[in-house]
Amino acid sequence: MNRVEFVLVSQNGPLEIKVDGVPLQEHLRRAELRSARAAGQADLAGSYAGLTAIHAVRWPSRHFLDAPALTTTGDDTVLLGCDCGDWGCWPLSADVHLTPTTVTWTDFTNEHRPNWDRTTLGPFVFDRPQYESALRATELT
Repeated sequence: MNRVEFVLVSQNGPLEIKVDGVPLQEHLRRAELRSARAAGQADLAGSYAGLTAIHAVRWPSRHFLDAPALTTTGDDTVLLGCDCGDWGCWPLSADVHLTPTTVTWTDFTNEHRPNWDRTTLGPFVFDRPQYESALRATELT
C-alpha cells in the first residue's frame, strides 16, 4: 500500500501532497515527461502546485474523500493546482474511490492536456485509517 501525507506549507497554505514520501508533483513529472517532450513542452511536466483554496480542502472538509469541493467535471477530485496559485488554471484531477479499508486514486487527468500519457502514475492505494489521519492533521484551527 501507498502512504499519503497532506502537508500545510504554512497555516494558510498551500496544501502539498506527498505519496510515499515524494511530492506528488515529482510523480507527475516522471509520468508526464515523455508526452511533454513530444509536445515540445518538457518544462510543463509536473508543473503543479499545492492547493491554495485550503479552506475548501482542509479537514473537516471531505474534499479528498467523498465530497470534492474543487472539481473539473463534477465527478473528479482536484489534487493539485497551477503553480500560478489558481487551482483552476492547470488542475490535476483524479478519481477517488473509497472502501471501508482503502482509498484509491486513479485516472489522473489535466483538462488542458487530456492526451498526455499518465498511465505510469498510480493507481495509488492508501490504507483508509492512515489516509484519514493524514487529513485530520490539516484541521482548521
